[in-house]
Amino acid sequence: MAACAELAGEGDEEARKEEEPRVLEPGAAPFGNFPHYSRFHPPEQRLRLLPPELLRRLFPPKGPETRPILGLDVGCNSGDLSVALYKHFLSLHDGESSDASKELHFLCCDIDPVLVERAKKECPFPDALTFITLDFMNQRTRKILLSSFLNQFECSVFDIGFCMSITMWIHLNHGDQGLWEFLAHLSSLCHYLLVEPQPWKCYRAAARRLRKLGLHDFDHFRSLTIRGDMSNQIVQILTQDHGMELVCCFGNTSWDRSLLLFRAKHTMETYPIPESLIEEEKKKQIKILEAMR
Repeated sequence: MAACAELAGEGDEEARKEEEPRVLEPGAAPFGNFPHYSRFHPPEQRLRLLPPELLRRLFPPKGPETRPILGLDVGCNSGDLSVALYKHFLSLHDGESSDASKELHFLCCDIDPVLVERAKKECPFPDALTFITLDFMNQRTRKILLSSFLNQFECSVFDIGFCMSITMWIHLNHGDQGLWEFLAHLSSLCHYLLVEPQPWKCYRAAARRLRKLGLHDFDHFRSLTIRGDMSNQIVQILTQDHGMELVCCFGNTSWDRSLLLFRAKHTMETYPIPESLIEEEKKKQIKILEAMR
């Protein structure tokens, strides 16, 4: 993030050009803050796995004055996936406008101010998607900014959180304890949580890219004890340590990352899992649980 921030504030155009190629290298984005991320991991690969009516089924309206469904997108990058999820869940198509901020409102955050600024400028739904710069691991800043958003809707938690290919970057930069704390914070902030964990091979690839560029290795990479089947590890932490339950797996993207939906157990009475969703995903869930044994 520091490299991007310095680049954005650089007044010398020639210096900007010299620095730009290095910033655009994947290995030079140690927080996962890749420019143009969606070019190599397009949103459509996730959307094809997610039922468009998912949020309406999880949070059915309870009256004419029902507040919007609130979503938290952590690690939103330049907002391409955030916008795509919003359009998908409201069944919007390109060129359509919507007053659907009354139905759905996302708070999208990223550690990189350059990417967040791009997201703000390019967002087609500024009334429904709010983009902010936030280091989610900064407890004080996180509490202030998230509370400020939630207070607008007189809520204390989000309905659903999106954690799409973010866990590895938290893990590499903050270690095992950091990953555990990150998942603890998310689980306490959301009724439901959709997680796309990176597999262990992605950790090795990220470390290898840094070494090829002659940069320092991730501080925690060699000392991590949480490793191996990372989807299984994430499931174990969220279910055994943080009071969530695995609702279903929506399948895997073409780059071999699973989409896992969790629910906080304390929300069972307020937001029961729709029977239709249980039936549709029952076989997938059984297969996942059997693989863990």
